[in-house]
Amino acid sequence: MPNVTFHKNGHTLQGEVKPETNLVVRAGIRQFPHPLLTFGCGMGKCAKCACRVLSGAEHLPAPNWKEVKLLGSRLDDGFRLCCQLWLTHDIELAQDDIARSAPVEARPECM
Repeated sequence: MPNVTFHKNGHTLQGEVKPETNLVVRAGIRQFPHPLLTFGCGMGKCAKCACRVLSGAEHLPAPNWKEVKLLGSRLDDGFRLCCQLWLTHDIELAQDDIARSAPVEARPECM
C-alpha cells in the first residue's frame, strides 16, 4: 500500500492509501489528505491541484498531454497534477500557493 506524505503551508500529513488511488478523488469524498489538498475541476483543466513531487517521481508515469499543456516548464521543476496521478508507490508531495498558480491561459478553462 502506498504511503503518502503531503506538505502544505507548514503542515504535514502522512497516510497510507490503497494502490491506484487518486488523491483528488479521495479529497472530494473527504478522505486523506482532505482538507489540505486544494483542487478544482478534477479533470486536468485548471491546475489547482498542482503539487511538487519531493520523492517518488521515478514511479510515476510520464506526464500526459494535460499536464504538459497546463504545467509547461514547471514539469522540469517536479510539478505534477494530482488529479492525473493514480498512485502505486510511496510519494511525497508539497502544495502551496506558488504550486497552485496556473498559467494565465489555463485559468479560464476551469470556470
